[in-house]
Amino acid sequence: MDSTSHHQQFKIILGSSSIARKQILSHMGFQFTTMYADIDEKAIRKEKPEDLVMALAEAKADAIVGKLQNIKNQETDGKSTLVIAADTVVVYEGVIREKPSNKEEARQFLKDYSGGHAATVSSVLVTNLKTGLKKGEWDKVEIHFHDIPEEIIESLIEEGIVLNVAGGLIIEHPLVLPYVKQVVGGTDSVMGLPKALTRRLMNEVL
Repeated sequence: MDSTSHHQQFKIILGSSSIARKQILSHMGFQFTTMYADIDEKAIRKEKPEDLVMALAEAKADAIVGKLQNIKNQETDGKSTLVIAADTVVVYEGVIREKPSNKEEARQFLKDYSGGHAATVSSVLVTNLKTGLKKGEWDKVEIHFHDIPEEIIESLIEEGIVLNVAGGLIIEHPLVLPYVKQVVGGTDSVMGLPKALTRRLMNEVL
């Protein structure tokens, strides 16, 4: 699987509308199309973050596979199609955090991270539509923060991007980056798609 080759021997569908995930997969050298999995994430509840992200990736994959079967346009050119589904949650003091419900919650989340630490748990599930084979796994990363000034937190809330991400956490954001003390693990994983894991799972189902 040579990522530099322009002629991919398989098709990829990324089951995500996340800009960060699209960027990561592009940086890996793959060509792909994206499909949005419309699932009710709140309906899926698990105690453990690892179980939750795996269940959410499964639900996203199932929704996309279902859509594709409805379209019934499985090309006959013999190429495999891989569906990549992923999910990320933030864990703070043992509690799972999804997208903040409102500005107040987002503000509280960010204040908690200030001078403290959080973890992200990201799942990847790759399904080979031709063979039905699927492989999934999760990856965990610890993030430690310096004190985040209140005016930085207010700027982030005002801008609003933090309201649309799990735990209100975007370490690659130019306002947040200077206050990230240490990342134990891959930043790609925090952003929603661990590269090494994704590549390995793709190899396993091909």
